[in-house]
Amino acid sequence: MGMFSNFMGRIFGKKESEETPQAPPAASGAEDEAVSAGEVVTEVAKVASKAAVAAEEVVVARDFDVTAYLDGLTKASKEKGLDWRKSIVDMMKLVGIDSSLSARRELAEELGYKGDMKDSAKMNIWLHREMLQRIAANGGQLPDDLLD
Repeated sequence: MGMFSNFMGRIFGKKESEETPQAPPAASGAEDEAVSAGEVVTEVAKVASKAAVAAEEVVVARDFDVTAYLDGLTKASKEKGLDWRKSIVDMMKLVGIDSSLSARRELAEELGYKGDMKDSAKMNIWLHREMLQRIAANGGQLPDDLLD
């Protein structure tokens, strides 16, 4: 699962109907000998493809109050002083995602950041803005002043 999908999954949750696709049962008897190796490989590829798609999907919850959710996490957090409204690091910490520089670089790369990865301040500002916009685009309610 990518960093972005993991992040969004932490905010919106996973699809309730999402199930991990199961591999087809292994051939185990004379009646199964007619199954060719190619058919088994094809079935395994189908299952792997379905699993990859399912892992990348998150619930798109229209009108989900992200502000109330993240504010609630802030109040409940043992770590005081987190300000998700201004900091991508704090937002990542609140939702339980690795906020290290390498994790932020991975997220920036995944989201298409074109700036200098060594300038972490600019990257962080871009990431914060980009995540807020993507959260809103996926149905999260955020105040307009955070999306400007």
